[in-house]
Amino acid sequence: MKLSRRTLTVALLAALAAPAAHAEIAIDVIAGSEVSFEGLVQADFYSFDTDTIDYGADSSSTPADLDGEDYMQELRRAELVLKGKGPGNIEWVLGYDAKDDKWLDANVKYKFGGNANHFIQVGQFKQPGATLEELSSTKNNDFISKSSITNSLGTPRRVGAAYNFGDANWGLTASYFGREMTRNREHGSGYALRGYWAPINEAGNTFHLGLSYLDKDTDADLIRLRARPMVDMVSTRFVDTGSSGLRNSDRASNIGAEAMWITGPFKLQAEYMKTDVKRYGAFDDFSGDGFYISGLWNITGETWGYKSGVPVTNLPEDPTAGLWQLGLRYDTIDLTDGSVVGGEMDSWTAGVNWYWRSNFKFMLNYVMVDQEKGVLEDNPNIVEARAQFYW
Repeated sequence: MKLSRRTLTVALLAALAAPAAHAEIAIDVIAGSEVSFEGLVQADFYSFDTDTIDYGADSSSTPADLDGEDYMQELRRAELVLKGKGPGNIEWVLGYDAKDDKWLDANVKYKFGGNANHFIQVGQFKQPGATLEELSSTKNNDFISKSSITNSLGTPRRVGAAYNFGDANWGLTASYFGREMTRNREHGSGYALRGYWAPINEAGNTFHLGLSYLDKDTDADLIRLRARPMVDMVSTRFVDTGSSGLRNSDRASNIGAEAMWITGPFKLQAEYMKTDVKRYGAFDDFSGDGFYISGLWNITGETWGYKSGVPVTNLPEDPTAGLWQLGLRYDTIDLTDGSVVGGEMDSWTAGVNWYWRSNFKFMLNYVMVDQEKGVLEDNPNIVEARAQFYW
């Protein structure tokens, strides 16, 4: 399914014509369901101080300019989402990314007794084996690029069924999943588990801990693990196990650990993930891992909320001045193990975010990346900018 530019333009004009609001636009009540419309549009710009690779090239097969600098600019996301509440304790969602030409959340949820922390869910949704960062709302990303473990090791949306039980301070989720809904995307069936606990959960003071586990079939007996240099849109990956580096793979499993502390206008967050690939024949099993630790400061004084085991970014206290954030993150991933030399990457990201009024966000990041692969190195520095509109 493809959405034409006219369709996307009409949707955006309809949103712009509506009164400014942080929440979705109410449409109608159909068959007892309160239907609403949400959207998210992001445009990115990247400027590269390159080392050995021209990351601004249109594809990984384009010859490198090796001119020491390059840039690219592109629409990152154009998400259009319909949501429904009711009848009764039923909720549903149908989302599509017109930029990436893929389905997003497309599922039905039944909440037992109307409890948001006790439900069953069927359809396509983010898997509990994904990272805390992935489970959080995309429009509230702390940095322009998500962490390397989220982008490279995590298993995001898949079609399946899930059961969740818990309350405001803790929760347990189990799911069984198959392929991604969009054709020719992620596949391989498996199951995932996640548990979280917030022993401290007060307004402006939250301490969160979580564990997750995921196990899946590699399906085609081949799995490829690779990491972009903290830039979402580039086609070239220096850190890469290769198209045949992990052949004869049977199953892959991930274990993840997460922690978060919110105190007033400060948020400290860290996650670790390890992946293990079981291989048959004469091939040794493979292990890769990575982690990040990040800190955010709302310099205008706002704090965060907490819901269903993920942080919630609040609206600016003064919409005309907006909410200003400063952030710093260290990120690392290692995809080298034995005879498989996928490489290692370490990066530092410094960023500033500005949430203006209820529907706009602007981000500016500076990223320093160090990559090693055997005797080879590639160490780019990147300036990243993002303009975002959401409703």
